[in-house]
Amino acid sequence: MGAVRAKVSSRVLRVAGPLVEVAYTEGVAMHDLVFLGDARLPGEVVAISGDIVTVQVYEYTGGLAPGDPAYPGGRPLSALLGPGLLGGIFDGLLRPLAGAGDRLVPGAAQAAGQDRSWSFVPRVKEGARASAGEELGEVRGAGPVKVRVLVPPGAGGVVERIAGAGDYPQDAVVAVVDGTDVRIGATWPVRRPRPVRERGGEPQVLSTGQRVIDLLFPVAHGGTVAVPGGFGTGKTVLLQQIAKWCDADVIVYVGCGERGNEMADVIAEFSALEDPRTGGRLAERTVTVANTSNMPMMAREASIHTGATVAEYFRDMGLDVVVIADSTSRWAEALREFASRTGELPAEEGYPASLASAIAAFYERAGAVTTLGGERGSVTVIGAVSPPGGDMTEPVTAHTERFVRCLWSLDRDLAYARHYPALSWSGSFSRDAATLGVRQAAAGDPAWPARRARVAALLAEADRLADLVDLIGITALPDQERVSVLAGRLLREGVLQQSALSDRDAYCGADKTAALVDAVLAVVDRCRELVDSGVPAAVVEDTDFEPVLRAREAVGPHDAGGVAARRDAMLARLREVR
Repeated sequence: MGAVRAKVSSRVLRVAGPLVEVAYTEGVAMHDLVFLGDARLPGEVVAISGDIVTVQVYEYTGGLAPGDPAYPGGRPLSALLGPGLLGGIFDGLLRPLAGAGDRLVPGAAQAAGQDRSWSFVPRVKEGARASAGEELGEVRGAGPVKVRVLVPPGAGGVVERIAGAGDYPQDAVVAVVDGTDVRIGATWPVRRPRPVRERGGEPQVLSTGQRVIDLLFPVAHGGTVAVPGGFGTGKTVLLQQIAKWCDADVIVYVGCGERGNEMADVIAEFSALEDPRTGGRLAERTVTVANTSNMPMMAREASIHTGATVAEYFRDMGLDVVVIADSTSRWAEALREFASRTGELPAEEGYPASLASAIAAFYERAGAVTTLGGERGSVTVIGAVSPPGGDMTEPVTAHTERFVRCLWSLDRDLAYARHYPALSWSGSFSRDAATLGVRQAAAGDPAWPARRARVAALLAEADRLADLVDLIGITALPDQERVSVLAGRLLREGVLQQSALSDRDAYCGADKTAALVDAVLAVVDRCRELVDSGVPAAVVEDTDFEPVLRAREAVGPHDAGGVAARRDAMLARLREVR
């Protein structure tokens, strides 16, 4: 948490849970850090009224009493960013949890990687000029991702001194640029977005390896996604699959207010999973911010901003980063509790009136950018939403939907039917689908937009007919409409379902996805031809479609040829239908 001023300049007046009123005798600014009591409990200034300052405390305030000393931090709530982040597990203030015993010591000013030395290799020479964001050196041994020491934002000029190759502690000055000391680790206020040269640019598809997403609701690097779903709909498993298989360089997983046993399962899963990109452990390129429901409520509120700051730190190195926040609903509940304690006028369902702007500010930290150093980097934000009772009209879900580019809505009925991922094709959307379709076509798959459009049309038609089937039965439908119902079933079972437990199906490459869709569409076209030729729809429906339905699990993640072989076998079987 950094150094604390030794002089006692104020005293605690009142303690109301995590809210503490302090009488100040010297100037203080909004969002400044304050350390309270002999334990130096960290807090943040949230209101100033005359000489009374209101502080939200990020730890349990038991034992803190009126008259206890208060020490100004002299800076905003900040995170120490450095090579020790990769593979680490931290609380909402970015203090390491692993190795800290059963719990953090109250007020402990721990930081990632402060207890070890790092191998620094310089990349510039003394006398060279370096502007903000340019590389000064590389830190080796920090994990599978290249970690670089950059000129800080706002600095730049002549490199007056550069350290030689060797091992240095994280707080060591390894360069001096025009009078500015540059250390291996750097602090940054968590509520302030890190600056960039330019936002936007040519969109790049974020491959997730999940067919229903990559086919119907794609997301771009730097995009924003909301994943609403009630209890038991598979949010956590889906997010874990994306963390494992997406083509990002770094994963920042923020467990915000989740149950401790669920967070422990996520950490154990990441530690055990093999990283398909590096062959090592997935945890080695993951930063986990674990702020569970039994931790202080206001540290939960800060954890979202901490995760975004960590992501921007790696983005500035020219990396693609994915932030997974599970769940933003718990974060919003922390905002609601804090607002009630401060007496803020409640709005819908007790949430503060500032809820919409707070959600928007979080998602606005996503984006594909040109960094200050001139490289391309991105932060993609995927936020899970846990609507109470599955109510998709509640404020957090409704506001989030307004600000994101993609919505992956999880459906309870699909989950109860054991259809996973339980992503609703009728309740989800991707505002970037058309743009990314052009990108896919230019990248060598010109049939992608037409393929996606036809799948969406068939699913919509099947859903429309499903209501009629429930009323009048399948036999009352015309034969061609019965084929449409069959087409919906083949797409659902043969393409959209995906098993996270299958070595062959947990991940699906773009080539296999295209082959599976083309196989199902070819079979559907053949079924329509049979019906048009006079073959009863009932005979077509009784055909065993096993070759095409089991193709997704029968062949490897990139085996488009194996899918084509099973498609040909299915078409040969249909040629025998009379």
